[in-house]
Amino acid sequence: MNYRIINIKTTAGSDPDSSILIIYTGGTFGMAYDEAGSLAPFNFGRVLERIPELKSLDLKITVISFPEPVDSSNVSKEQWIDLGYIIYENYHQYDGFVILHGTDTMAYSASALSFMLQGLQKPVIFTGAQIPIGFIRSDARENLITALEIASATKEGVPIINEVCIYFNFMLLRGNRSQKIRSSTFAAFDSENYPRLAEAGIFIEYNESYLIPANKKNQLKFYNNFDDNVAILKMFPGINKQVVEGIFNIEGIKGVVMETYGSGNTPNSAWFLNCLKEANKKNILLLNVSQCSGGEVIMGRYETSKQLIDLGVIGGGDMTTEAAMTKMMFLLGNENKTEEIKKKLQIPICGEMD
Repeated sequence: MNYRIINIKTTAGSDPDSSILIIYTGGTFGMAYDEAGSLAPFNFGRVLERIPELKSLDLKITVISFPEPVDSSNVSKEQWIDLGYIIYENYHQYDGFVILHGTDTMAYSASALSFMLQGLQKPVIFTGAQIPIGFIRSDARENLITALEIASATKEGVPIINEVCIYFNFMLLRGNRSQKIRSSTFAAFDSENYPRLAEAGIFIEYNESYLIPANKKNQLKFYNNFDDNVAILKMFPGINKQVVEGIFNIEGIKGVVMETYGSGNTPNSAWFLNCLKEANKKNILLLNVSQCSGGEVIMGRYETSKQLIDLGVIGGGDMTTEAAMTKMMFLLGNENKTEEIKKKLQIPICGEMD
């Protein structure tokens, strides 16, 4: 790809405190009015004019922009691989990374990168905006400024954050625990099953006991294979046999994330259980996560979920749908043995579940 690269020094000093790589993928964040008064992709070469507060951060910033901005609704595994590759190739040149990304699929991308970039010892912070940077009331400025602060923050010379996160609306969240839960307020994201990693007020207060600790022995490993032969089956009252069979009979399907009721319940109709039985016979992975944004799947708690265990359904614990989908795609792309995939779906790889 022909990435556009811009170098920015936010301070007049000769030796900035930290170096940060910003990767701009597209999304609401990067729109501004051009000289003709029309909305156009933002020119990051003029970022200090738009956000003069950056001058107080004492940073060396490099901005890499995708050749064409990608609406987050069009993001797929190809963009995840591009992002992972850019970070991996530039890992030793920068102290931290900030990814500007559309909000609609940000939680999927953050989850995917958490699995791709194992052994991280530097921050990778996703952020974006609900209102473009070219608008007066935009949230883009605060989100970017604080994301850069977090990406450059250290304690005793060691990065405070050593994982993939989402920063949005004064909150830092673990990337693979996050979900977009609102579309019409600045508080777009939350993490119901895991505490916030930090909150930005007058000071940035880190919840250090919940951060992934630094480990100098860790070496970054980059995995770039995803298998997208997966689907989501969402339970709803009145779901019929044709719908369920239609998903399980998709040509080449290898895994299905089942969004079930409450703590993992499904219909116990004979036809439904038989569909699961046949899917299991075809070695289709069946991963059970809850439709609820908070709580977890505990298979066998109620009668309606007891039979699922015998039918080969795997309990997804307190994983989000976003984490479950990307984890399944990741494991299918990087593991050859079905039993090993089933095992790893039930245990945390990088903090995505308890």
